[in-house]
Amino acid sequence: MFSFFASKHVKQGRQFVKDARKLLAYKRDLWSAAQVADFEAGIKRLELACGARGKDEVEAAVKALDETCGRFLPPPKDAGWRENCEVFLVAIVVALGVRTYFLQPFTIPTGSMWPTLNGIIGHPTTTEPPNFAVQVFDQAVRGRGWINTVANDDETVIEMKEEPRFRIFSYAKVQTDKNTYLIHAPARTLAEGFGVYPGKLFKKGEPIARGYVETGDHVFVDKFTYHFRTPRRADVFVFNTQKIAKMGNLGLPPKDPSQFYIKRLVGTPGDELRIAPPELFINGARATGPEFARVMAAQDGYRGYSNVANHNHPNGTVTQRPMDLLNNPEATVSVPEKRYWAQGDNSYYSSDSRDWGTVPQENIMGRGVFVYWPFGAHWGRIK
Repeated sequence: MFSFFASKHVKQGRQFVKDARKLLAYKRDLWSAAQVADFEAGIKRLELACGARGKDEVEAAVKALDETCGRFLPPPKDAGWRENCEVFLVAIVVALGVRTYFLQPFTIPTGSMWPTLNGIIGHPTTTEPPNFAVQVFDQAVRGRGWINTVANDDETVIEMKEEPRFRIFSYAKVQTDKNTYLIHAPARTLAEGFGVYPGKLFKKGEPIARGYVETGDHVFVDKFTYHFRTPRRADVFVFNTQKIAKMGNLGLPPKDPSQFYIKRLVGTPGDELRIAPPELFINGARATGPEFARVMAAQDGYRGYSNVANHNHPNGTVTQRPMDLLNNPEATVSVPEKRYWAQGDNSYYSSDSRDWGTVPQENIMGRGVFVYWPFGAHWGRIK
């Protein structure tokens, strides 16, 4: 009745009695009569010791009952492995929960947000790759993978296609009229960065692709905030392209199945937009905020907002194409309710809402908040 005033060892002893009785109820039908009797005797001894309140007696009774538990409940076979597996499975469940509801990693696939964020970009070099130690450092810290594929014969490229490995590594399978090469880079990067395309002729010993590939910024996407507020102008946000009309006059993405894009949120519901290069106008006024100002300044890699987009051809030529929307300085667009206007900071090399219209609110996955790898100039909070 007055257990609140009992000493610590008595409280612990009484708790041990409760736990022991629960264990006995759980195991009674599995133990022999002798085991049940021994266990009940141990419980009784501990109860008497708690009643007498002697510290030494309680500790001795707890120890004896614990030894009885050890005899009747031997550790399961491979207990260490089982415990490690349980910890591993719990960690997986927690990680999946975080990924589903809070933070999800995302890789920048293209250069549409450059120089704010880097995509997968190829950089040809005239010299051979550095030594192995430098390559390991470049890959781990800079996210830079070196390639050096040389033609074995005088040959012509016939076909190029993606050849994913282990679902996470992107390779390009380059088929020539004489050989097959597997190059650790996306086919698009080989074409745009290294000028490799069907019909290209290589002499024996000539590099097909020599240089390095930047693997693209890896960012964390906050999937939590938009449950409590609507997306805001100037957010860098990620969305899927499901049910977004394919309007591009060159058959540009979005493609099926759905892809994930990362762009700058330029227009919110009700906004009227216009582009008079290099400036962006929102509701009749020049766009404000540092995110827009640096693009319109056309400095440090930024080129301003555009009514056209450049198209890099594998043979090295560049052509311009008009956008489907906002394709001249007088053109305007109004953003409907529950839809958003997305544009890349690299306006001249971005397929975005100017090609395929607005993004439905239900398509929005979250906002990009942090570049966690590589450890370069972009590492840290996304601006």
